[in-house]
Amino acid sequence: MGQGAAPRRMREYDGELGAAVARAQQGDEAAFAVAYRFVQPGLLGYLRGLVGDDAEDVASDAWLEIARDLGRFQGDGAGFRGWTATIARHRALDHLRRQRVRPRPAALEQDVLDLPGPHSTHDQALEALSTERALELVRGLPRDQAEAVLLRVVVGLDGPAAARVLGKRPGAVRTAAHRGIRRLARQLGVEGVTDEAPRTLGEST
Repeated sequence: MGQGAAPRRMREYDGELGAAVARAQQGDEAAFAVAYRFVQPGLLGYLRGLVGDDAEDVASDAWLEIARDLGRFQGDGAGFRGWTATIARHRALDHLRRQRVRPRPAALEQDVLDLPGPHSTHDQALEALSTERALELVRGLPRDQAEAVLLRVVVGLDGPAAARVLGKRPGAVRTAAHRGIRRLARQLGVEGVTDEAPRTLGEST
């Protein structure tokens, strides 16, 4: 994972998350609860962007599948976040197919958006979002941009991991996330937005 590709807080937690997952795979229920507490806020924020008010129900379904298949997971803390996001996305799409509605960006919780990171233009744009403002702005993003921003910023995945969740090429996800962040930054009146890919949305090559 490239430096700056995920919020710093999530990077710092990944070591502890990976250790908790390993213990949970050995049957440690307390360790599974630790992993849940690390992952759930970002996962719920992502699902709110897909299914709105039904996010809690979809997350519950996703966690049942995560718990059932935990023994098959192989990877570290960052890998676990990507794996759980993939499962959550599948459950969300199943839910939307049942409802016969298209995925729609919804409000992002301020406590999820308010993640510490380098003070770049794009971080400033995100930090300036309130829940009400986020609802207005993120709903205005095209679906591919909204989902890429959710995975990169809220879940904290790097480019390749987000691409695996979406089934797209990393470059396409990077571009969509960059365009979404740029649009948010412009709408918030943040100066200095350029056409260059932001470091915080970069990916390892």
